[in-house]
Amino acid sequence: MIEFTTPGSPNAVAQTIEECAKAQRSVTALVVPWESDATTVNMAVTSVKTAGWAIEHTNLGTIRLTGLTDDRTRVSFAAGEPDHPEKQQLAALFDRFAKHVLSQFQAEP
Repeated sequence: MIEFTTPGSPNAVAQTIEECAKAQRSVTALVVPWESDATTVNMAVTSVKTAGWAIEHTNLGTIRLTGLTDDRTRVSFAAGEPDHPEKQQLAALFDRFAKHVLSQFQAEP
């Protein structure tokens, strides 16, 4: 599990994480509103494969963004257990994405 704290509200951090996912193009990171509340934002991270009109989403794990005092957010990545033949590759994909996000937030002043 990767966990860190960063400046910003959970919603602002979620937007940055969504942008990281769009830039990588191999995963999506979407806010799950029905699993979020006033202080916590939950995000689903999925692998996306397309073939023509077909789109396959495979759950890789979750990101929990918890609002702290002083406009800071705790970011926690929790890998899922994909029920998929490419289980090891998908776990590695989630790990690379989590490390990429971590590096993006550490690069900020």
